[in-house]
Formats: sequence, structure tokens, C-alpha cells
Amino acid sequence: MKLMPFRGFSSIAVAATLAVSVIACQSAPDVATDVPATESATDMPMPGEGVTIRAGHSDWLEEIFTTEIVNIGLDELGYEIADLQQADYSALHLSVANGDLDYNTSFYDPNHQNILANISDADQLALVGEMVIGQEGFFMDKATVEEYSITSIDQLQDPELAKLFDSNDDGKANLAGCQSGWPCNAINTHWIDVYGLKDTVEQDEGQSTILLSDVITRYEQGEPVLFFAYFPHWVFASLKIDEDVVWVEVPFTDLPGEQAELTDADTTVDGKNVGRPPILQRVIANADFLAENPAAAKWFEIVNIPAADISNESLLIKDGENSPEDIRRHAEEWVEANREQFDQWLEEARQAAG
Repeated sequence: MKLMPFRGFSSIAVAATLAVSVIACQSAPDVATDVPATESATDMPMPGEGVTIRAGHSDWLEEIFTTEIVNIGLDELGYEIADLQQADYSALHLSVANGDLDYNTSFYDPNHQNILANISDADQLALVGEMVIGQEGFFMDKATVEEYSITSIDQLQDPELAKLFDSNDDGKANLAGCQSGWPCNAINTHWIDVYGLKDTVEQDEGQSTILLSDVITRYEQGEPVLFFAYFPHWVFASLKIDEDVVWVEVPFTDLPGEQAELTDADTTVDGKNVGRPPILQRVIANADFLAENPAAAKWFEIVNIPAADISNESLLIKDGENSPEDIRRHAEEWVEANREQFDQWLEEARQAAG
């Protein structure tokens, strides 16, 4: 998994690059004439019958997982599911506004709000539900935090504490950060400055897969670790939050650019000021489509996936189960593991259709 960088709009058309299988509706088994029939799946109301739904995702493969879970439910509501489309975020959201797509699960709020500002038909868009609640910030291994009573990142102004996280013997703490050009890289650099850490902490830049793999290796070797990450992420399938690693607080909220007005209250999660607001992965849908399809609108509103489940999926993808067929299978397995809740959501969506 990676942080969500803003990408420039490159094309209004969305290229169809990943095709995924649509599960065919299966007929109910024959019922003997002398046995009372019970309501089967095919007897359920099908509010989506006759309607085809078109969805898209970015090149972040975890979005295929969330979209497939949503589409499995839509299929059970009677909708036909078109092949998934892939494009960058700007193109995806614009295509939903134009009616070329009906929805995507790829809107990250508030990170993508600036994309909406550049879409002339943004009034044709609606943000629905909170599918996944994410958070980004700094982490340290729990053992070091407890041994040295570290509660806030600015304590690394102390050169002796900072040296605990020195992995290249230059006397400074090594923060496994983000690659150059990503928004998180700029925020990390800003924080090192405003929290007085320029003399004791340096951000390691590069691909997150390499940086975080090194973090896991160091942790397994018993070394202290300091890193930036977005949760959910595959790293947290290996390093469990509050068991292996913990969030590190900031002394006060100070963010650059459009988020400069945010306060401590905006960035405090579960009693800890992690310095950045939650990031909500939300469905963005065409407003006309929602008005015409109340069952789908309700479905988008109520489906939610625990962030830890996304972390586990991310690890499966990283470990090679990354084909569209693999990810579809993962989505089907998730649905069956959560079937009771899934069916309750379906019933709510059917009731919304009247």
C-alpha cells in the first residue's frame, strides 16, 4: 500500500485495463412439491434488475478489493456489473461527474478535495459513506517507547534518544519516510523543522515497500524503529499496532498549505494527537445515478471495511496474490467471513428501494 499522492489529470477518457469476472446469478435449487418452500436468494427483491453499474479504481490494487466487495453486494441486489476501469484519480472522479462511470471507491477525504475544485461538473458528484477510516503518522516500536518513556516526537531533540534510531551511524535518528514528491514527504520535512529536530532526525526517502521492509527487518533483529506510515497498510499485518508498535504524538498540530488551519482537536485520535486528520476512503458517485437507484445509494452509505482487513489484503497483494482473480477471490472470502453483517446491509438496501 502507498500513500495517496495527487496526480495530474491526464485524460478524460478512462482506459479499461483490468477486467474482472462477474458472478452469474444462479437459480435456486428445485423444491419438492411436498416440502414447504422457503425464501431463497432468487426470491429476494432485486431493486437493481435491468441496471448496469460501471465502476473504476486507480492503480492501487487494494482498491480492486474494496470495489469487488461493493460489487458483490450490488450483484446480489440484482445489478449487472460492468468490467472495472482503471485510471488516475482525477480521471476517475471526472468520469463519475460526466456519467461515464457510476461510482468509484477511490475518494480519499480530505486529500482529494482539491481534485473536486478542478472539476467543473463537481455538482454532479456525491460523497457517500465512510468505507474505510485511515490514519497516517509516526510510529515507534513499543519496547523502546516504554523503556525510555517517549510520548512525543519532539523528545528526539535529545541527541542520545535520537541515536537509538540511528541506522547509518551518522548520529541522527533515521525516520523511514516517503519518496520525494509525495505530500507526506513534504509534511515530514516540515515537521522535522517545526518540532526542532533538524539537528537530530533525518527522513529516509524512497519507495515505501523498501523502507518499510527494512523497518520490519530491523524490528525482527531487536533494533528500535521509527517510521511514517498510512494505516491501513501491509506493514501492520506484520507489526501490530499497540502490540509491536505505537503511534507517536506530536507536541502540537502544525500542517502546511491547505491544512494550516487545523487544530489539535482535528488531529487527535483516540486521545493521541498524531498531527494529521483521519483519511476517509469514501464512495464518490454520480448524483443522478444515486437519485435513480436508492438501493445502491443506501448500499454505498452503509458498507464499511475494517482498516485491519485492508492491511491483511495489502500483505496478500505484496506477497504475490495480486492478480484481478486473486483479489476477487479475496473479496468473496471476506464477504463469506462477514456474511451475517453483509446480509443485514443488503436488507437495509432493499428496504431503501421501497
